[in-house]
Amino acid sequence: MISVSEVLLTMVSTVIIVVFGIVAGLYLMGIDRKVTAHMQARVGPPIHQPFTDVRKLLIKESIVPENAIPWLFNAAPVVALASTVLILLYIPIGNTMPVLGAYGDLVLVMYLLTIPALALVAGGFASGSPYATVGAQREMVTMMAYEFPLAIVVIGIAWRLSVAGLSEPFSLGTIAGNPIWGLVGPIGIIGCLLLFFVLIVVMPGELSRIPADTPEAETELAGGLLVEYSGRNLAMFYITQGAKTLVMAAVVVAIFLPWNISSFIAMPATAAFVADLVFFFVKILLVMFFAISLLRVGMARFRITQVFSLYWLYLGVTGLIGLFLLMADALLLSGGGGLL
Repeated sequence: MISVSEVLLTMVSTVIIVVFGIVAGLYLMGIDRKVTAHMQARVGPPIHQPFTDVRKLLIKESIVPENAIPWLFNAAPVVALASTVLILLYIPIGNTMPVLGAYGDLVLVMYLLTIPALALVAGGFASGSPYATVGAQREMVTMMAYEFPLAIVVIGIAWRLSVAGLSEPFSLGTIAGNPIWGLVGPIGIIGCLLLFFVLIVVMPGELSRIPADTPEAETELAGGLLVEYSGRNLAMFYITQGAKTLVMAAVVVAIFLPWNISSFIAMPATAAFVADLVFFFVKILLVMFFAISLLRVGMARFRITQVFSLYWLYLGVTGLIGLFLLMADALLLSGGGGLL
């Protein structure tokens, strides 16, 4: 039976994680804008600019279009933000285990990741705008495209952990506590690198960032899904974008870069917590640089047909090759005695 103190501790931890996710997510957006500006020989806005943008939006009126479905139009940003920050409760941060890690795993995280996109789609259709409708259609196509390679990565890693004899292979705690790189041989390392690459390229699709930002496409659809949003509703979608950036980078870190400083250097508990948290952010920034900032600067926006081909065909095939390499590696390490 759960005690009152455990319930209170969970509630306090949840509030801390939610605030942390929102603040860290907005800072990540500011860092991304600053880094990409310098890569393009611009000064760029200050790192705290996202906070200024959110504060300005929060004091403005949320206008509901005349042809919109008001309750659905207003509910979409709330659902998107709530589902995004909820994911943070299932992801390890630094050397701390997830707040709700015992009640969900990577499969649940995958389901929760679809909710913000579905909320965007619902809000776009509910706005009654033709631009938002086209953006919603593109978001659905993009989502169907990147879910396939994402599922391959998740299933491949969990299957390899299961073959290694670990219980609860879909648990992010299990995945983070047992780095996949130490369980595979040379062929498996190549397979993991391919799956790592697939997950990195899936990130822009999940976040609707260049080159997969076709649902918004400011130069084509004037903002697409968000064209009719303003005020507090737009602020919630903006915060959702930052929090989801942190979520996706944290998922990549938990699966492929789970190491902590305290695992290699003995130190007091408080120092270990701080060191691992700082190291966690360093890994987050590296993932964000290669998956978002570098692609954003080096590539142009794809057409929606190109986005679908990239994720469903090219990344899907790459993921399957990585999965087959993991299977071959497990077979070799087991001496050909079977994998099940």
